[in-house]
Amino acid sequence: KAAAHWLTTGLPLSLAAPVLGVLLNLDFETGKVLCLSLVLGTPALSLIGAFGASLTLGVKRGGLLLSLLVLPLYVPSLIFGAQAVRLAGQGLAYDVALVLLSAISLGAAAILPFASGAALRINLR
Repeated sequence: KAAAHWLTTGLPLSLAAPVLGVLLNLDFETGKVLCLSLVLGTPALSLIGAFGASLTLGVKRGGLLLSLLVLPLYVPSLIFGAQAVRLAGQGLAYDVALVLLSAISLGAAAILPFASGAALRINLR
């Protein structure tokens, strides 16, 4: 479900970002980094959201608890993605921010599906 969520939200956003970046007067290199940072960062956001949703499955007012659980986990991805775009806009090296962003996404892809499954099993008992 997290992959389907990413395909319907993250991928179209990543593809539309360079076009919308032209409206913000971004140069080609910065638009390319913006698209790349979205492609690398949005899978982690989808996986973290799926994990949070599985934790708050049977809870009343789970939406509030979900936002309290998930938003702090989103912050590193958002910081590194914004940092990569900022560095590209200034003409500096942005590769470290993209590597860290991809490490977050790969770590989330390795751990969070199993953690979500465990949370779902616990909620079904």
